[in-house]
Amino acid sequence: MSAKKTGNDRQLSRRALIGTAVAGGGTVLAAPALAQGNATIEWKMVTSWPKNLPGPGVTAQRIADKVGTMTGGRLRIRLYSAGELVPALGVFDAVASGTAQMAHTASFFWQGKIPASVFFTAIPFGLLPHEHISWIERGGGQALWDELYAPFGVKPVMAGNTGVQMGGWYKKEINSLDDLNGLKIRMPGLGGEVMRRLGATPVGLPPAELFQALQSGVLDATEFLGPWSDRAMGFQKVAKKYYSPGFHEPNGTGEALFNRVALEGLPEDLRVVVLEACRAENGRALAESDWENAGSLQLLQEEDGVSVKPYPDEVLTALRETASAVLLEFAERDALSKRIYESHVAARTRLAPWSDVAMRRFLSARDTGV
Repeated sequence: MSAKKTGNDRQLSRRALIGTAVAGGGTVLAAPALAQGNATIEWKMVTSWPKNLPGPGVTAQRIADKVGTMTGGRLRIRLYSAGELVPALGVFDAVASGTAQMAHTASFFWQGKIPASVFFTAIPFGLLPHEHISWIERGGGQALWDELYAPFGVKPVMAGNTGVQMGGWYKKEINSLDDLNGLKIRMPGLGGEVMRRLGATPVGLPPAELFQALQSGVLDATEFLGPWSDRAMGFQKVAKKYYSPGFHEPNGTGEALFNRVALEGLPEDLRVVVLEACRAENGRALAESDWENAGSLQLLQEEDGVSVKPYPDEVLTALRETASAVLLEFAERDALSKRIYESHVAARTRLAPWSDVAMRRFLSARDTGV
């Protein structure tokens, strides 16, 4: 017969679940060893990205490297790219179960499991990157995000940003709504549902499978990120029509996921380093993405023969109207989804007039003299 556990026993059991291990081994590091100031803690980070993919793949590796440097090697994070330890779309479950202590991914991948997760990457015609960061940091978004993932034992934070997205790669021109009928397109999140209602057929695929699917005809079109990441994926080799704007993803927040037991079991100074490394990556990655996207857009047009096209006004109008209907229906799913929707709308209502006065008018004056 087992003895009744004391409070200390339960604490030790909690610590044992942290999943830290001696370098090069699979043995869990016991809780007493963690109390030693010079102990080396090892974490696994699983990602949804091909290894070193420009944009989010680079961001994930940089976070791991920075944590190792800033902790003087006390916390080492080994990165596993998509498919190395778990599938690209299996990283949430891996963190929730403790198979990995951390993941780098994007929240809209969990739409099937947690529908409201899409709001924490982007929604159609939603917040721009700076507006999204403001909502999460100042407008109550983080608390709602935490509440949404709490039943899974997962803590989410922003961890990088790929900026405003492009509308996608198409093999054929989109001249009217009729051209969307039967179109096989990879577009995750609520953007895919908007496309479905306008006659397209959304196809769910992880990033590493997109090029082959587009090349083979499994897809007629695909969106991914922006010119920098997209060019690295090679889409320009099989599709020459690149559409904008990215109505479905005006923001590109990367998501770091933490197993809560592992995160809370870290010494306080290491926990702060991990969280601040993710926060710092928001600005660094956004600056990098804007700079590299500008250069890659030029290369796509001048060297790769890509035509950058705007969606026709008729199509944009239909997309916007359909998106409004989709979002209103979404808000009625459950009480938490409604609160997240209402919080997002409130943030947009507050921030949009300032963005208009401060940014839209300035850009118009700077670039067109109007």
